[in-house]
Amino acid sequence: MTLWLGKAPLILASQSKARQTLLANAGFAFESQPADIDERAIQQSSELSAPGEVASLLAREKARAVSARRPGQYVIGADQTLALGTRIFNKPAGRVQAADQLRALSGHCHELHSAIALARDEKILFDHVSIARMTMRQLSDAEIDAYLDEAGSAVTTSVGAYQLEGLGIHLFERIEGDHFTILGLPLFPLLAFLRSQHLLSL
Repeated sequence: MTLWLGKAPLILASQSKARQTLLANAGFAFESQPADIDERAIQQSSELSAPGEVASLLAREKARAVSARRPGQYVIGADQTLALGTRIFNKPAGRVQAADQLRALSGHCHELHSAIALARDEKILFDHVSIARMTMRQLSDAEIDAYLDEAGSAVTTSVGAYQLEGLGIHLFERIEGDHFTILGLPLFPLLAFLRSQHLLSL
């Protein structure tokens, strides 16, 4: 059963297991198709530096790229940036870079900017950026090493080297923001838009 009323399947332009799980748990039947865009090249050519603007741009480009291949279908694009002050983080390339990121974030409050966009036939119909503020507790080098030992290669799959829904919860002392924003798919504004377009049965 699905709450989706569109004539064709909804498409999620992401391979993120967290985003897929959020959408499935919300009662959507959907298909996933990666956008396969060069995110860093798009970001650099845009000359944007504000983390929310970068996330919004990439979410829109992902949605457009997949909608070009799936005419007539609604496509969700999503992106998330992590910012500590003016510094924007990308996914760490390996354990050494993950440790460097955790040392930089340790004892500080950083922001997650989660963007979502909905496209159809390469036209953006809706986009939105939500922000969550995450305060990481002060971590010793021994604690960082212990975390990296336990988390393994998963640390390279998300910015900041953590998944809050997993072992990453041990790194934090305070969180301000909703669950969906933190996991990279701000559902509340998306659901409100879909309802306004009579695309949901609930």
